[in-house]
Amino acid sequence: MAVDRNVILSLYRNLIRESKKWNAYNYRMYALRKIRDEFQEKKALRDQTKIEEHCKKGKEMLEVIKRQVIIGNFYATKPLVIENTRYKPNLN
Repeated sequence: MAVDRNVILSLYRNLIRESKKWNAYNYRMYALRKIRDEFQEKKALRDQTKIEEHCKKGKEMLEVIKRQVIIGNFYATKPLVIENTRYKPNLN
């Protein structure tokens, strides 16, 4: 089964979308950075079997992220200072 470009782009968008649902800033930013780095690194792959392997692994990771987001939201904490966009430090 050949994996086409649309399937890979859809997987990428779904991984990004699900990762953005994480309440915990550190987990969210790590996941987003990791997803982008992995896709960038694998961008030049041409071997169809390797592409299928990575696509399967990506789908498994998507399911893991979905579960972890749900579990993480049960134990939500207050936002970090870095997340608060209304906070403006007085630099005068």
